[in-house]
Amino acid sequence: MRMNKKLLSTCMFVMTLALVSYVPSEMIWNKDFESSKKIAQEESKFILLSFSGSDWCSNCIRLEKTLFESSEFSEFASKNLVLLQADFPMKKKNKLSAEQTTHNEGLAEKYNKSGAFPTVVVLNAQGKMIGELQHPKQSAQEYIAQLTAFTK
Repeated sequence: MRMNKKLLSTCMFVMTLALVSYVPSEMIWNKDFESSKKIAQEESKFILLSFSGSDWCSNCIRLEKTLFESSEFSEFASKNLVLLQADFPMKKKNKLSAEQTTHNEGLAEKYNKSGAFPTVVVLNAQGKMIGELQHPKQSAQEYIAQLTAFTK
């Protein structure tokens, strides 16, 4: 009985270590345009600018969950893109600072004049728009193929 307790204890310890050490790859979304451009220039990457209504736009939430959080997209993005999000939350608890709101509105005036949500824009490292994608009902692979076409 003592051996079984020790074995069980060891198994539990190993399982706990495995769970604690597992950290899902989480993409980092920048909030500042100028710092995103700087990173893109330094790393020879493109900028993917996502206009989102994170707490009210169901298509934005779906895009985040089904595409941006997919392992295929995460892998592609880490190698090729600097991610920039211009969020426009509506709920009081998610309200952005006045400075961030003004910043995001400036991005929308330049890159999302129609005000469509979600809108995803691909920019070169200097901030010039090279492509725009409306919410796709595609697989991550199909979406990546579209992005690849813009970035060649």
